[in-house]
Amino acid sequence: MAAPVLVLEQVVKQYPGLRALDGVSLAIAPGEIFALLGPNGAGKTTLIGAACGLVRKTSGRVSVLGVDLDVDPVRPRYDVGLVPQEINFDPFFTARETLEIQLGYFGRSKDAARVDELLAALSLSAKADVPTRALSGGMKRRLLIAKALVHRPRLVFLDEPTAGVDVELRRDLWGYVRRLRAQGTTVVLTTHYLEEAEELADRVGIIDHGRLLVVEEKGALMQRLGERHLEVKFREPVAALPAGPATAGTLSADGRGFSFHERRGTAQAAEVLAGLFAAGLPVGDVTMAPASLEDVLLRVLASEREAQAAGGAR
Repeated sequence: MAAPVLVLEQVVKQYPGLRALDGVSLAIAPGEIFALLGPNGAGKTTLIGAACGLVRKTSGRVSVLGVDLDVDPVRPRYDVGLVPQEINFDPFFTARETLEIQLGYFGRSKDAARVDELLAALSLSAKADVPTRALSGGMKRRLLIAKALVHRPRLVFLDEPTAGVDVELRRDLWGYVRRLRAQGTTVVLTTHYLEEAEELADRVGIIDHGRLLVVEEKGALMQRLGERHLEVKFREPVAALPAGPATAGTLSADGRGFSFHERRGTAQAAEVLAGLFAAGLPVGDVTMAPASLEDVLLRVLASEREAQAAGGAR
């Protein structure tokens, strides 16, 4: 098995009055897309900063591409790309010049073909020779992504890469991220667009208050904690639910609606619906919503806060 490209071991970052990272341990394999999810202030950007050598950790160990950052904090950076949340390029250079300069920062030779490739991939070709100060907010976000990728990094951190980007470009970027993975690039993604993580990620990590609560393969996590939602509207009021799986659902106060949440260990939504039909209930509209990563995230965070509240009560 190939060695991880990123390893964090019991990493702590302590600010005055705030522990931004609280003993985080994580290993990310080469060529995977890892989604790091959590609410604002959870520690996502601090974790990325520690992994990139931009945040000085308080304790613990960080290894990037097999190099301990305490031993050599510089060499791994030449093979790492970062899309930060903040705009960080000179407004007086053009988009093309910005990418050419970025290649030089990473010790790469001039590569017009690579620059043109990224400008095209991120729909910036028409604005290639326009000063960056004249770009729209969405175009500036695209240029940040191009900057992070122009030197062909082996490990890329995408910190909210599609914030403020239109839906069409977001979909295009998803395709480009998959191409990066196919080429062997490892991607660490943070995003508040959970459908983005659901679409792209191989594994998911959930962080809150600096603690990594869950790290699991996406499909397994969705199966373990995801919920399918069944909603039924009756054509006329129903007095009671039939015996059987349907009793695990909820009948609305007016008897005209029914809801059921399918979780691991419960009856299947199809069984419940079949029971309603078999009992001759006046089923009208039926809506089935699949499990979503948003549901999983909210369940994990709610469970953690309940545990904290219970601990505090004791």
